[in-house]
Amino acid sequence: MPKKTSRNKRGRPPVSTATELKSRRIHSVKELLGRRLPGLTRVTDQLARHGFWGDWLQAHVAAELGRRISGVTERDGMLVIFAENAAWSARLRYQIGELEHDIRAANPAITHIEVRVLPRE
Repeated sequence: MPKKTSRNKRGRPPVSTATELKSRRIHSVKELLGRRLPGLTRVTDQLARHGFWGDWLQAHVAAELGRRISGVTERDGMLVIFAENAAWSARLRYQIGELEHDIRAANPAITHIEVRVLPRE
């Protein structure tokens, strides 16, 4: 016959386990989602690179031209910079040609740079 446990236990159990200590740790949402969905870490990394290049370009191109950049994407060694329209794209293309050495110094993994048109919505 199994031993009966008392129903009215008071206080903490006499022995704590290691799993109890681990489960009490507070995790960030980013960390929890990164464990469950590894694809989200790729998205957050891409957003971080987008922020880096956006800030970098704002600091290195002419102020008027920097306001006309509608997006930046870095993927597989290729940096794609988007301008609002074709006229700003042409101006940006000339400016990027002058900054190409600095861009590659900022990230040596960049092998190809493109400027494309992407209107703001």
